[in-house]
Formats: sequence, C-alpha cells, structure tokens
Amino acid sequence: MKRLTLAQRLSAVFALLLLACCGASAWLQVAANTRYEQEVVQRLSTGLAQHIAGTNELMDANGWKPASVRSLFDMLMAVNPAVEVYLLASDGRIVGDAAPAGQIKLDRVNLEPVQRLLAGGMLPIVGDDPRNAGVKKVFSAAPVKVAGQEQGYVYVVLQGQAHDALAMSVSASSVLRTTLWSIALVALLGLVAGLVAFGLTTRPLRDLTRAVRDFEGDDGKGLAALERPGDASDKNADEIVVLRRSFVQMGRRISEQWRELTRQDQQRRDLVANISHDLRTPLTSLHGYLETLRLKDETLDAAERRRYLDIALAQSRKVGRLAQELFELARLESGLVRLEPETFSLPDLVQDVIQKFELAAEARRQQLTTDIPRELPPVRADVGLIERVLTNLLDNAIRHSPPGGHIELRLGYAQNSVQVQVSDSGAGIPDELRAGLFTRASALNSGPRDSGGLGLVIVQRILQLHHSEIRLVDRAEPGAVFQFDLAAAR
Repeated sequence: MKRLTLAQRLSAVFALLLLACCGASAWLQVAANTRYEQEVVQRLSTGLAQHIAGTNELMDANGWKPASVRSLFDMLMAVNPAVEVYLLASDGRIVGDAAPAGQIKLDRVNLEPVQRLLAGGMLPIVGDDPRNAGVKKVFSAAPVKVAGQEQGYVYVVLQGQAHDALAMSVSASSVLRTTLWSIALVALLGLVAGLVAFGLTTRPLRDLTRAVRDFEGDDGKGLAALERPGDASDKNADEIVVLRRSFVQMGRRISEQWRELTRQDQQRRDLVANISHDLRTPLTSLHGYLETLRLKDETLDAAERRRYLDIALAQSRKVGRLAQELFELARLESGLVRLEPETFSLPDLVQDVIQKFELAAEARRQQLTTDIPRELPPVRADVGLIERVLTNLLDNAIRHSPPGGHIELRLGYAQNSVQVQVSDSGAGIPDELRAGLFTRASALNSGPRDSGGLGLVIVQRILQLHHSEIRLVDRAEPGAVFQFDLAAAR
C-alpha cells in the first residue's frame, strides 16, 4: 500500500478536523437555538400558570373540583395546543389533568425545578414531562391557594406533544434544508481553501524534498535552485526557510568534502605512483651493482669493488631515507603523533640546529648565517617537532644551493608570533611545482628541488598540528624562501 505524502496527510487531517468542527458547530448551534427557544417560551409564559391558579374553579373549601379542572384544562389546551396543564398536590402527585387515558407515564412531578422557578432562578429551567418519562421540558408553575393556604400547584408543560410533533414536521422543511446546505457549503469552501493553503504552505517543503532526492553532491545545481536572495538576512524566517537554509549549507559542505575526498584520492594515487618510481630507481641501481659485484668479484680490483660498494651503499641510504620519511608522514597523517608543547627559546633551538649543518655547509663551501634580533619572546610548541621542521628546511636549502651559495635563517616578531624564514641562493621553485609543493602528490615529482623526498610535506603536516603552515615567499633574487609562524608564549 502506497503511503501518503506529508501534504496529503496534512490535508486529510485538516479535512477531518474541519468536518468535526462543522459538526460540533452545527450541534452547538442547534443546542443554542433550542435553549434560546426554551427561554423565550418560558419567559413569555411566566404568568400563565399564575393566571390559571387564580381562577376559583379549581377547588373550594371541600377540596378539588375534578370536573371543573378537566373542563378548564381542555379549554386551555384547545386555545394553545402546545401546552399541557396539570394540577399537582403539595407533594408533587398529579391530581388533575386533561390528557387522554393511558398517556400519563408519571404519577408525580419532581418539585425541585418548580421551587427554583418560583424562587426566580435563571431561565430556562426544565422539569418533568408526565407524558414522557425521562424527558425534561420548560414549564410554568404557580401555587394554588385556598383561604391563604397553599394546597398544591398548577404545572404547565409549555412544549407538549403537539409542539414536538409540529417541530418534527418542520425539521424536514425548506428552512432546515437551507440551513444544512449552508453549513455544507461553508464546510466545502473551507475545505477547498484549506487544501489550497496547505498546498501553498507545503510547496517549499516539496521543493526541498525534491532537491534532497536529486542531490548528488558534486555540481551544486540543486542547491542553487533552493537558494533565495533574502534567506541569509532574514532573522524571522519560518521553520521551512530555516530548514532550506540549513540544507543548503549542509549540501555545500558535503560538496566541498566530496571534492576534497576526490582530490585526496587522486593525490594518494599520484603518491603511490611517485613512490613506486622513486623506489624503483635506487633499488634497480642497488640490485645492479650488487649483481655486478657477485658476477665480477674475481675480476674486479679493490678500487673498483670499493666504488661499486659505495654506490650501492648510497642507493641503500636513499631508499632508507625515503622509507623513514614515508613512515614519519604516515604517523603524522594517522593522528598517532601527539603534541607535547612547552615554552622554550627559539633562538637557542636555532643555534643547535645550525651547528648540525655547519660541516655540511663548509664541505660545499656554502655560507650559513642567521639573523636573530634581541629580546625575542619565547614560543610554545613541541621542541622535537619544530627541530624536525628546521632540520628539513635547512637540509633542503643546503642540498639545493650551488657550491659557494648562501643560506640564511632569520627570526622576527610580528602580531604575537615569532616568524621563521629560511632562504637559499639556489635555482628556486619552478612555477609548475608551486601549486602542489606541500601536498602528497607533488612532493615526489621529478625536479632539482624535491628529489630529496617528502621533507616539505612533513614540514607542512607538523606545522598544521601547531595551527600554522609553511609558505613560499616570492622575491626578486634567485633562490627560494620558506616562511612560517609560531605563537609566542603568553
């Protein structure tokens, strides 16, 4: 069985509520009209029982006069067929009436409503109908007095059987039919107006539902169709507008994440391909020289054997360095590395790192200098990881600077952070490598700058853990300049 949509369910509920309200309204209207009619009739006939009780034909000093009572009651009911007149004893027993034989169902009338009517209670007041047990009707009542003493009551039912029969016949008349048709027409118009209102109200929700079903998360066309010019600035927006705005924001974020996942997947593919290429070259060379040593071991002299072993050892170190960098990058990416921040003096750490590269720089006849201003504030970071950053940057600068070149490490202070800058006098970074220099995919591309491996990628991941990043600074002079910031300790 097909389930109804939200709009259809709302329309069905509205239709049922409307029909229930119309039914309740009709019932209340009928009840109100009935009470109105009862009150009008009772007010108009207030003195009727008193007028009947004032006659002298009901009783005399010898008691009730049944024949006179019946004759008088017959005359009154002939004048007004809607009323039924009864004579009650002081205890409520019916002692006189003009009803045909066998039609009286009660032998006494409850006098409590009678007392309330005589005391001036709020109308309408209903009492027992002797001809219909269990039915209450409006009445008029008055005490009968003889020689100043109350001997009983005149009890007049104002809407008797003749009235009921006439009311039932009139209920099928054109007036009632017109009233019912009017209520039905109002209900129909209200139903149509309600359905149209629900349709207009739920239209944005239906549009949002279609957009959710059609959302693919790649091109954003469905999101663009949902956007409204005033949504972002409307602070009094309804729930549907808020839902649409939230979905658009969520869709944009999903689209961005999808594109980022696609880009990272492509980078991962490029990384695997580049790793395979970079590993294949030294491994092939290592295998070739080891195989040569094995095949020509008896024919090689000591100098050649040593040269082959040095080449094989150099290729082995290159493979080991690349494997170590891959392992370090994997740890940084996996989240296993946890920062252990501490407050320390960055100039002291720079001096320690510089000392490790002084011999390498002297061997290549390179000038390694520092520019450290006085009174730099301490920084708060992971000492070991920042040392790794400085080591990678200086190692790259020395390896990619020509003999006799110049490498400088400069510190500065700006905007509550210490700025670190490493520059060299090498060939610089080609334009085609700049866009992806610090990403997985570009770190192993062939070229003079990055043949060393994943050093810059590791630097970027470490700095991201410190809420910073590595930047390549443009300058007119030859060479490359790398820069990053570390937050000053408070």
